[in-house]
Amino acid sequence: MDYTLKKSLGQHFLKDDSICLKIVDALQKNDFNQLVEVGAGAGALTKHLIKLQNVDFKTVELDDEKVPYLLKQYPVLEGKIIHQDFLQIDAPFKEEFVVIGNFPYNISSQILFKVLDWKMQVPVVIGMFQKEVAVRVAAKPNNKDYGIISVLIQAFYDVEYLLDVPPESFNPPPKVMSGVIQLTRKKEFANFKSEKQFFNLVKTAFNQRRKMLRNPLKTLFSAEDLQDVLFTKRAENLSVQDFANLTFKLK
Repeated sequence: MDYTLKKSLGQHFLKDDSICLKIVDALQKNDFNQLVEVGAGAGALTKHLIKLQNVDFKTVELDDEKVPYLLKQYPVLEGKIIHQDFLQIDAPFKEEFVVIGNFPYNISSQILFKVLDWKMQVPVVIGMFQKEVAVRVAAKPNNKDYGIISVLIQAFYDVEYLLDVPPESFNPPPKVMSGVIQLTRKKEFANFKSEKQFFNLVKTAFNQRRKMLRNPLKTLFSAEDLQDVLFTKRAENLSVQDFANLTFKLK
């Protein structure tokens, strides 16, 4: 092994090839010709992705030790590794591209918010997450797992939970289950007054998720609007469309 594992980078390397093949199989059900992998690590997924025909492939890897290791193992990666922090980079392609990866768990939510910035360029995301994060992203209303990330992602993407991945599929094994989800961009986004107002409304509503909405949202709406029965509900009871509709009533 020509590298060390770095806890600071949230590294858990996938070693179960059957899981890698399931992820690649899910990926190949989509139509694409540009692909970006987040966190190549030791190349468990990468070695399958570089074999895809007619695909312009790039992989993003921050770890200084991994880059020479990957180039030595897979010389075809020459010129295809972006040796930077994924959260800091500009879009790697000018046209549409698919995002895939065994995401570092400590930044997995931030990776999704980065993808939201690029949503007009990213039709599909397939990612490995800590299971509880994957479940939250996929959660539907009236569920304790449904929260800010569920609403903000589902305003733009349909989310499908693909598979569970047990700790022993990784080196070192994480202390938690993992899960793979697929995001597929919606043909039509929720209609809201502005994206900024929508994001702010959702975050404010879930700030006090145990309380009726008229509590956290009292500064954003008129006293008259707050009498609406909708404001007696909690944030987790509202659909994406409910939140989108509310943006038109903001003060």
